[in-house]
Amino acid sequence: MNSVEIILNELQALAPQIQQEQIEQMAQAIMNARHIFVVGAGRSGFCARGFSNRLLHLGFNVSFVGEPTTPRLLKEDLLLIASGSGKTGSLVSMANKAKEVGAQIGTFTINPEATIGAMANAVITIPGTTRLLGEDNNTQLSVQPIGSAFEQLLWITFDALIMELMKKTNQLPEDLISRHANLE
Repeated sequence: MNSVEIILNELQALAPQIQQEQIEQMAQAIMNARHIFVVGAGRSGFCARGFSNRLLHLGFNVSFVGEPTTPRLLKEDLLLIASGSGKTGSLVSMANKAKEVGAQIGTFTINPEATIGAMANAVITIPGTTRLLGEDNNTQLSVQPIGSAFEQLLWITFDALIMELMKKTNQLPEDLISRHANLE
């Protein structure tokens, strides 16, 4: 068996742990938000940035946190946080700010009981490992480097969420293409 097959077998074994009900709950939170703020640190942040782009293609008001054009977070908004550990200091700080202004919080994490998950209104639990392996009981051993299985499943979960939102908004791929960047 080659390395790609080994990775795909691992992801196929872990994927059933992601609950469709959580995806539907997160989709509803997105639908209810005035503005969606998306953030993640490190490699999870790369995945989150791609997700924010897809939300834009769907026509949602969305910003990736940290960009100069990111507006002020308000009570009617949703902060979506991608954090495997659920404990990353800068992301915990942002979750605290969201709570302070009364905004909703959604998170994608291995550890729904960790700090960010405990504050969240919507959670999608994604199996995997973090650099904090051994510090919590929710991480799983992986054949890949730490974090990789979580990040790969995060991408897939984001795409599953986009598919769910396409259904809810009655959009076809052509609708997303019509909002795709043309200054490339």
